[in-house]
Amino acid sequence: MKPRIALIAHDKKKDDMITLAAEYLDFLRGCQLSATGTTGGRLANELGLTVDRKHSGPFGGDLQIGAQLVNGQIDAVIFLRDPMTPQPHEPDINALVRACDVHNIACATNLASAHLVLSQLMAAGGYEKTKKGA
Repeated sequence: MKPRIALIAHDKKKDDMITLAAEYLDFLRGCQLSATGTTGGRLANELGLTVDRKHSGPFGGDLQIGAQLVNGQIDAVIFLRDPMTPQPHEPDINALVRACDVHNIACATNLASAHLVLSQLMAAGGYEKTKKGA
């Protein structure tokens, strides 16, 4: 079964998400991806990934992904959060992270943990990360 991964990034972290996804592009092409609105749009437009786009986070996208997670449709969440900027939908963010904890779903909230989660998912599926230029 394809890994089902949710990809979310706050505005100041969207460039980091694109860089991260580009690094794992071959692997992510073989995954079932969900993302909040703008993040999903950038992943599709800039990297050519097939993404099930939800609403933007402030308009309920975090909650839509949370519902998928609760229904057993998400295996891992990569949520690059901006801890230095207040978010108007902070309760939705907290609910999504709490749902990950309740349902024992890996939730990476920074680049270091995102690399660990994606590397582990790749290893579990028998994938190897290809080096750039190789």
